Amino acid sequence: MTPTPIVKDLVLVGCGHAHVAVLRRFGMQPAPGVRITLISREVHTPYSGMLPGLIAGHYGYDDVHIDAGPLARFANARLYHDEVTGLDLQGRRVLCANRPPVAYDILSIDIGSTPRLEEVPGAREAVIPVKPIDRLTARWAEVEARVVAHPRAAIGVVGAGAAGSEMVLAMQWRLGRLLAERNLPTDGLAFFLIDGDPTILPNFPPATRDRFLRVLNQRGVSVMTGRKVAAIEGKHLRFEGGDGLELDEILWVTEAGTAPWLKDTGLALDERGFIQVDDCLRTLSHAEVFAAGDCAGMVDHPRPKAGVFAVRQGRPLADNLRRALTGRRLKRYTPQSRYLALISTGDKYAVATRSTWSTEGRLVWHWKDWIDRRFMDRYNRLPEMRTAAPAIAGGLADQAALKELSTLAMRCGGCGAKVGTDLLARVLGNMRSVKRDGVLIGLDAPDDAAALMVPAGQALVQSVDHFRAFIDDPYLFGRIAANHALGDLHAMGAIPHSALALATIPYGLEAKVESDLELLMTGALETLRAEDCALIGGHTAEGAELALGFAVNGLAMPSQLLRKSGLRAGDRLILTKPLGTGALFAAAMRGKAKTRWIDGALLRMQQSNRAAGQVLRSHGVNACTDVTGFGLVGHLVEMTKASQVDAALDVGAVPLLDGALEVVRAGIFSSLQPQNLRLRRAVRDVERASQHAAFPLLFDPQTAGGLLASVPAHRAEGCLAALHAAGCAEAAIIGEVRAASEADAPLELRV
Repeated sequence: MTPTPIVKDLVLVGCGHAHVAVLRRFGMQPAPGVRITLISREVHTPYSGMLPGLIAGHYGYDDVHIDAGPLARFANARLYHDEVTGLDLQGRRVLCANRPPVAYDILSIDIGSTPRLEEVPGAREAVIPVKPIDRLTARWAEVEARVVAHPRAAIGVVGAGAAGSEMVLAMQWRLGRLLAERNLPTDGLAFFLIDGDPTILPNFPPATRDRFLRVLNQRGVSVMTGRKVAAIEGKHLRFEGGDGLELDEILWVTEAGTAPWLKDTGLALDERGFIQVDDCLRTLSHAEVFAAGDCAGMVDHPRPKAGVFAVRQGRPLADNLRRALTGRRLKRYTPQSRYLALISTGDKYAVATRSTWSTEGRLVWHWKDWIDRRFMDRYNRLPEMRTAAPAIAGGLADQAALKELSTLAMRCGGCGAKVGTDLLARVLGNMRSVKRDGVLIGLDAPDDAAALMVPAGQALVQSVDHFRAFIDDPYLFGRIAANHALGDLHAMGAIPHSALALATIPYGLEAKVESDLELLMTGALETLRAEDCALIGGHTAEGAELALGFAVNGLAMPSQLLRKSGLRAGDRLILTKPLGTGALFAAAMRGKAKTRWIDGALLRMQQSNRAAGQVLRSHGVNACTDVTGFGLVGHLVEMTKASQVDAALDVGAVPLLDGALEVVRAGIFSSLQPQNLRLRRAVRDVERASQHAAFPLLFDPQTAGGLLASVPAHRAEGCLAALHAAGCAEAAIIGEVRAASEADAPLELRV
């Protein structure tokens, strides 16, 4: 059955606390016809309430981060890992740093806030800002290593609100424990809490401040309130009035600021640069744009920048986004005026406060820990079942769209399934293909076929690949599909020349089909242009799901063609990319793969084999193939049969993608894995070999995989060094070629 066509695009910018709630609610109650896209610089969203516990060492990385990948998949949302640089409000597009603009019908912004570094000269160069949190954790790991190596350090935290007060105690606790565990002295450590306000915790009642001051004094933290930082010179803080303080590390936890790109968008902002929103969390200037969390300010209900308010905004934001998409009246929301704050003291101890009431103790910390873990489980342990939603986006407010959709059930097959000529002309008008000698008739001509002139003495090398999308990003899929197709040319030693595209775009409104086709071909053309490969034609049609393929042409001197049949006994086997894409994306489909693993796989899948092929040729490669659907063992068996030799693999030397071992240990494999495993018969003593944890990955089907090549033994190490220098960082020597034996199985796996 054809999926519901897309009527509306909801784009979420940022993966803050409100947006994770939006995604979960749309996952629990889908909105047919709504396509959700999440654009986020961070794909592992940190929960700010647990950050001090991470710094103190009580939690691991995954304990305090919400993985946006499984959450987005649960909501049937596309996840674009990118940084937003601006908005085209008139064209309703989000501008990104590393990809084409993303169109929206309804937009929501929840990008949090960052400390204001620009207000103090020298701060941007000298300090460690508390946000973005991923950079903080990386810098903090460096601080830990330095202090362990040289246990003397003066560390200052600028900003004595709740976050700064928690952070200075968390750092003190962690560093003290690290040194004590190594029997190193701790008296060389000094900690300072600095603020221009006359007191710490200015938004909290006196009783809470007194409790925290007592803890700070007991722990030997120097509290320097009423000392406003005027400038930073190197690691020297200069205060207003002229005196200063020399520090080794400076953490900046001051009043929040907003992303610089917001000021140029045309959205209504307040005097501090935060997005102004009404009681429905809709921006004052643009009815189709919403905002929540620390980046926004409710005009009629101003509140401090605290995570508790962002979390509570999730439900009303989701409700109003759903109402805006279906043309219904929005509902007003009034944030709470009082809230419970639980502030940790580095060790497993915390202070609780609400209005004028407060208490403290280890039980308070365990209470906080229970609340925080329950919150994280809500988004990292998602329910399996989802309920259907009754209404389709557009409602009575979009009758034209619904009328167009009513014709989709009667879409024609055959040539009637082609994408319309006007739509195709608009998309192709925006495309820029390279020009190649020898293309007599190409994409710029209206003729029925392309025509090529093959240079005298050269061979025309051709290959074709086509597959359905395995990711929900047309732009990225276009890049990978083109790279995958070109891999066959590089494996043969051919130089890419030209390509024909075959694309299938899901049914939908013409504007949505056009947008998807443009994103798909933009990605593909970026890859083709980088290879100096001309797009000379193709075919585009509508279908049930996104798919893309290419017929690619390359040129090579016949004497320089690389074949699978060239393996020679004594050669070393080199693999240029790690394995694991099949298993990882099978896990991603189930919401069982961490997004950082998928990001790592996507980066390798976009990496061209061109440089690797050039290095291999310069080091006397004898045989070559690219590792794709049949897996490493399948392609190596093809080579041994064609060359009439045997081979040995060192299983532990085979490079693997991050997370690949974890998912196969969990019993998750590609759907092609059972067919590939039939080649177990090509492995000697397979029962022993199969005990190795990486054994299943030797049969894992790869998309845009690396090259598997044999080079003379005396040149193998030099070839490997050259591959690393050329950007193939994980290339490895994984075995050698042997003379044919009497054994029934040609492969030995050394475990």
